[in-house]
Amino acid sequence: MRTVRQSVLDVLRARGMTTLFGNPGSTELPMLKQFPDDFRYVLGLQEAVVVGMADGFALASGTTALVNLHTGPGTGNAMGAILNARANRTPMVVTAGQQVRAMLTMEALLTNPQSTLLPQPAVKWAYEPPRPADIAPALARAAQIAETPPRGPVFLSLPMDDFDVVLDEEEDRRAARTAARVVTHAAAPSADVVRELAGRLTAARNAVLVVGNDVDAAGAWDPVVELAERTGLPVWSAPTEGRVAFPKTHPQYRGTLPPAIAPLAQRLAGHDLVLVIGAPVFCYYPYVPGDYLPEGAELVQLTRDADEAARAPVGEAVVADLALTVRALLTEVPGRPGTPAAPAAARPAVQTGSADEADGALTPLAAMTAIAKGAPENTLWINESPSNLEQFHEATRISTPGSFLFTAGGGLGFGLAAAVGAQLGAPGRPVVCVIGDGSTHYAVQALWTAATYRIPVTFVVLSNQRYAILQWFAEVERAQGAPGLDIPGLDITSIATGYGVRSHRASGAGELTKLVRESALQQDGPVLIDVPITTELPTL
Repeated sequence: MRTVRQSVLDVLRARGMTTLFGNPGSTELPMLKQFPDDFRYVLGLQEAVVVGMADGFALASGTTALVNLHTGPGTGNAMGAILNARANRTPMVVTAGQQVRAMLTMEALLTNPQSTLLPQPAVKWAYEPPRPADIAPALARAAQIAETPPRGPVFLSLPMDDFDVVLDEEEDRRAARTAARVVTHAAAPSADVVRELAGRLTAARNAVLVVGNDVDAAGAWDPVVELAERTGLPVWSAPTEGRVAFPKTHPQYRGTLPPAIAPLAQRLAGHDLVLVIGAPVFCYYPYVPGDYLPEGAELVQLTRDADEAARAPVGEAVVADLALTVRALLTEVPGRPGTPAAPAAARPAVQTGSADEADGALTPLAAMTAIAKGAPENTLWINESPSNLEQFHEATRISTPGSFLFTAGGGLGFGLAAAVGAQLGAPGRPVVCVIGDGSTHYAVQALWTAATYRIPVTFVVLSNQRYAILQWFAEVERAQGAPGLDIPGLDITSIATGYGVRSHRASGAGELTKLVRESALQQDGPVLIDVPITTELPTL
């Protein structure tokens, strides 16, 4: 006779979910009892860090992450990171302990009285199994839901006294059967829809492609590049670029669209058909009112997310698998012989020399260029320096799929933790995390995990002692004089050293390149490099 715990472990093995990110409490200890050798437990010192590491792990590995939090308080601490995981479309099963069933009604200490309401609406599904025998099947169902497009986190509340309950043979077999189920998601549009869209692309006078995060996540990178080259169309990245969806070195690539209504429409002026692939229409902020599209333009969106299609303020939508849809389009869209590809857009030159430094601090572009020079070609980049994204992409020119992660949710606290998880999820790749000094302190405890587990991540902290992105928003929103935007007195190298991370402060571009190169090549734990930079605010 086997227990619920044994059945649960077998379900997790069958799903390939043998890495558990957690911060245990008393209500979780029964689940972790006699933790098996073929599982890996990754400890984070705070729950938002735990979820952030799981987020990076899932995105880098292409698998479903498993998280264990401490009942209601731990779930509450993690909510910001769970919201980020939702925006990132990260498949993740979040579990939390619950008080013993005999004391739920009286709401004993650490009871989560409305456990399935607490994580909503950040999760796709929240559930507390009504019987101990339902825990293992519920875990299997949770994984299936998390992996169903649009992917995202789900939540299970698990009473602590369920794990030692003995199952009968039929209950045990039922859990095994549920875990072994395979659900394939591959919805293709009808041939008529594909032909109609192909006809519109062919007939358009001046069409344009806009690509988003889900192109990379859905494995549609290669067919999208082929479609662009077949048609010769210019390609833009959609606003809020959480993943790179098109080679930034490609001559047809134009850059990232501004995240505001009027400026975005102005950037697309002259186009009569906008084909959006794998992105919402559109992720706007700040609010700059205007027309959603230039005059005379039409829009068609290809997405795997029916809700995303429904909430778009303009255009038509096709809800289907991206790779299948684009490949179907390729069979219907003729090439344009004699029509050259759209000419490359002019890019700002990378300046060098004394203009790259001011009062001992590098400009953002000089710092990004030095970092890029030191990083290996197959680097997996994590970024959480939102005020310097333009300079980052100008310097790195990422042109391979699965090579860039940035939170699509807008909440800080993703970068440091996600970098740790990403290296665990893709151990064969060097991971470089470029992060602002303000962003660093939302998940600074991740440094301890990196040091304790000797995870070889290169953290490059861009220090300007302010929340530069908020200063930009203050200008855009005419909110000058708002307090709390400067953060003087931080010493991240001392903090990192206290967590056990080797730390350096780079004094110039050459030293920065050297430190990044040396750190990326070593495999003996994390390294943090602090880089003083000047402040340059973004433009719309």
